[in-house]
Amino acid sequence: MRSAILAAALALVFAFVFPVVLPLAFAPAARADDAITVLAGRATQDLLIEMQPALEKATGRKVELIWANATSVRKRMASGESYDVVIIVAPDIDLFIKHHQLAPGSRTDLMKTTVAVAVRAGAPHPDISSADAVKRTLLAARSIAYSSGTSGEYVLAMVEKLGIADKVTPKMVQVGQGVRVAGLLAKREVEIGLQQASELINEPGIDYLGPLPPELQKTSTYAAGIGIASKHPDAARALIKALMSPEAVAVMKKRGLEPG
Repeated sequence: MRSAILAAALALVFAFVFPVVLPLAFAPAARADDAITVLAGRATQDLLIEMQPALEKATGRKVELIWANATSVRKRMASGESYDVVIIVAPDIDLFIKHHQLAPGSRTDLMKTTVAVAVRAGAPHPDISSADAVKRTLLAARSIAYSSGTSGEYVLAMVEKLGIADKVTPKMVQVGQGVRVAGLLAKREVEIGLQQASELINEPGIDYLGPLPPELQKTSTYAAGIGIASKHPDAARALIKALMSPEAVAVMKKRGLEPG
């Protein structure tokens, strides 16, 4: 009995002394579903990171950015994962709409990127001005890095098309997901590298040679789609609209991307 009375008295004193502290201390954290989730290919990473404050202002929500290469994006979507916005190559957006993973009619083309070439900083600059020049350069290179994403898929097809796969493939190194070719070049682990221009153009420790010649080029359109189960479709549309603004276009060009 005495212990019960004592406990009640202590509770009254505590509530009187700390009337405001308790609600603050135990206030619930912001709910995770208040954020808008964006699953995006890595070619768009630098653009989206720079634009993140503007995207949060446009949507009025925290923007959670999740990165994955093309293969991983397909696996995530196939497994039933849900996102408010998906930004990846346009054919995959069309596929996700067809499979009822993204909302019908939600595809919006945002930007284009090309496959480019780089060497480590200060190294000789090989000729990449024509298909024949690229062929000679790849045959002469001691080691070649390529990505695990969309550009990597294309590079493998390109060396087959050039008829040099048997000679070149054994000296090719595919970087892991989330690893940029520039890192291997800067550390002198490879001699030449190919990846999306947006993942090479501003990287330290390398010399950016430019895009592949037109006859070999693969231009990829990155598009956005809105998740079929998005909890924030209005915010998703606002985010996509913000990625078409003059501010976004300026960042795209700085990052090696072209709008449209």
